[in-house]
Amino acid sequence: MAESCYHCGQPIPSGETVQIAIQNTSRNFCCHGCAGVCDAIHEAGMESFYRRTPEGELLSPPPPPTQDIEFFDYDEVQSQYVEGLTQQREITLVSEAIHCAACIWLIEHTLAKVDGIKLAKVNFTNKQIKIRWDNHQTKLSDIIKSLNRIGYDAIPYDASVSDEAFRKANRDLLYRLGFAGFAMMNVMWFSIALYTGADQDSSFRQYFHWIEFIIATMALGYSGKPFLQGAYTSLKSRTVGMDVSISLGLLVTYFYSIWVTIDPTHSGNAYYDTMIDFMFLLLIGRYLETISKNKAIDSSRRLMDLQPKVARLETAEGIEIVPVRKLQLGQIVFVKPGDQFPVDGTIVKGAGNVNESMLSGESREIYKQPGNKVSAGTLNLDGALSIEVKNILQNTALGRIIHMVEDAQGSKAPIQCTAEKIMPWFVSTVIVLSVITFSFWMIKLDFETAMIAATAVLIITCPCAFGLATPMATAVATGVSAQNGILIKNGAVLEILNSIDHFVFDKTGTLTKGQMQLMSLDLMGNDENQTLIEAILTIEQQSEHSVAKAIVTGLQQRYHHLKHLHKAPHWFQAHPGKGVEAKQGASHYLIGTAHWLQNYGIDLPEALVAQEEQQARLGQTSVWVAQDEQIVAILFLEDEIREDAAETLFRLKQRGKRVTLLSGDRQEVAETVAQRLGGMEVMAEVLPEQKYATIEALQKTGEKVAMIGDGINDAPALARADVSFALGSGTDVSMDCADLVLINNELRSVDTAVALSERTLKTIKQNIASSIIYNITMVPLAMAALLTPLIAAITMPLSSLVVIGNAARLRTFFSPKAIEQRRKIAHKAMQQGEK
Repeated sequence: MAESCYHCGQPIPSGETVQIAIQNTSRNFCCHGCAGVCDAIHEAGMESFYRRTPEGELLSPPPPPTQDIEFFDYDEVQSQYVEGLTQQREITLVSEAIHCAACIWLIEHTLAKVDGIKLAKVNFTNKQIKIRWDNHQTKLSDIIKSLNRIGYDAIPYDASVSDEAFRKANRDLLYRLGFAGFAMMNVMWFSIALYTGADQDSSFRQYFHWIEFIIATMALGYSGKPFLQGAYTSLKSRTVGMDVSISLGLLVTYFYSIWVTIDPTHSGNAYYDTMIDFMFLLLIGRYLETISKNKAIDSSRRLMDLQPKVARLETAEGIEIVPVRKLQLGQIVFVKPGDQFPVDGTIVKGAGNVNESMLSGESREIYKQPGNKVSAGTLNLDGALSIEVKNILQNTALGRIIHMVEDAQGSKAPIQCTAEKIMPWFVSTVIVLSVITFSFWMIKLDFETAMIAATAVLIITCPCAFGLATPMATAVATGVSAQNGILIKNGAVLEILNSIDHFVFDKTGTLTKGQMQLMSLDLMGNDENQTLIEAILTIEQQSEHSVAKAIVTGLQQRYHHLKHLHKAPHWFQAHPGKGVEAKQGASHYLIGTAHWLQNYGIDLPEALVAQEEQQARLGQTSVWVAQDEQIVAILFLEDEIREDAAETLFRLKQRGKRVTLLSGDRQEVAETVAQRLGGMEVMAEVLPEQKYATIEALQKTGEKVAMIGDGINDAPALARADVSFALGSGTDVSMDCADLVLINNELRSVDTAVALSERTLKTIKQNIASSIIYNITMVPLAMAALLTPLIAAITMPLSSLVVIGNAARLRTFFSPKAIEQRRKIAHKAMQQGEK
């Protein structure tokens, strides 16, 4: 008999034995790869890996090392997989060689010993390895080499690789299902013969039983492997999963049938056919579950499909078709009418209409011209456009959305964590009930009845439906909301949002459009002071605040010769919520609020103060300009209120929620805006750090607070709130701090998110209730021996499919009919409120 390899257990081909000493003992291997991996494992002190590997399961010889590993050390390459090229980086690798819990242990413990690695976490389900490392201490290529040494090929995660892994797992499940079906059909012929009289002849009976035994053994070993392997993994990790009760049911039936087979005098029946039948039905259920799950949560996959994989690169020789991942920042790509944009970029040539519905949820066309930004995945309708590349792949707006959706779908709500804690106790209780059932019927009737009833109890109970109740609803809700312009970054928010008492809104850029306009300016009678105008324009060009942008646009419109002015001050500093400070030429400038300038000891002219108060009553914001501690100008700006702001606030008040306007603007301006919006509480002249303290103070009163903002100065308050919303038109900082990003830029989406939260929680409760009712109804029937294992095998997966189907109904929340109905209800309520 051929000798087996010490590492992988595969037979060693004749004459190809590789022999090396492992811990002073000579060992035989099938190849140098296995020998090297085994040596590396023992050298690292990880030899207990072999004890953790499932018994009887053969490892595969190590895959060939990843080619050109050093290629991944270049920042240009890593930028395609790593979000930020800082000192501490994070990447997801994928390895098809991961096959069991022992692999997880080996990888995590091996990487934990590598200097510079801060985190190594393996996801067995999708064969992904999440790694966080210090790029100054170790290189990515060294990390991949460390994995290669212990037998795991690893490459950076790519969506196409993930899809291929899913298809492979799905295909494997389908093969096992097909084999179980084949075995079921063949065993059924023998069972029919036995049930119709062949069992009267002992020789025929034994002959058919042994044939059934051979077929059933092959079916159990191949088609039943997912259940048996899952049970083994659960028990080894000292947990009890659903696979444990299923495997017990299969094995009890199998071994009882073997007993009947080997004992000719046994009067009982062999249940090979029953075992194969319910294994086949369970696999059908699992396959349908997998398909249904992926249909329910495939929103992120459809988002990925929106991003083109190739682009038309403009070169000196003409147009070249290249993969998107090969593009460099600053290059120019050409996009034909009817094509989707492959990158985030800026139009440098051409003009036309663009459909951005996949990002904003709005199907209206937006006219774009040179200087305007475009996003990957959006549709170029009618223009021939040349685009300067700004971001590619996962760094695009679409890429970040996909990443956030995947994180949200993987996050756990508090109710889900509770369910996961209950599940092991649930399965343990089922096993106890099965033992009680067996004992009762053994005493009351006979062994066969006891065995059938106990097996039915093991099969009929389904914690799967209970376990799927929350994650399926969360996954569907986050996926479908992302397609409709509401990006939920954390699934747990859906549970918390429903309990929010108080909604706090920033004013500028949130309740208003953030497109402030320069209405007037007073240069203290020196309107021809071009040096002052240029200084204000130069300084405000350095700020990202909406007020600064409005000043720049307004001045350029008034003074056309300054349209192309692009200078930088000698020194610049922003003071969030107050203003900006800079040195331009020989002068020191302060541009900001009156209160801030007064803190510098600057006197404000009485005439301008009176003018400021008059303009504030009209809802206009004032910006003061001081040069060398002397007031030299005052500017007045006005911001248009969003069309859906009043409707949003009315909807929230109809729900019994408190609403507050929180602004750094003057009290008079904030109150004017609040009155126009139908009235609300006002907290004005609040600095960014005071916004944080205000949210904290509201929380200390026992309220759960949601904050809605869009600017850098809102970031601390957004981070502090129980739930935070950021508008898609806001800054990157505010979006990073927020739990929900309204990429459709519609304020009414705040109320829509609340409604979605209510609907999701209702769905979760329905799912949990259906799971409990199913088990309360079916378990007593099984214990009373009124159900066979076959009926149990049919009903068990159906309970999971009911949960998945109910969760999938959340997709209708954003149907045109449902959206229109919500708007009609809100509009009618507003009209009644006005009367």
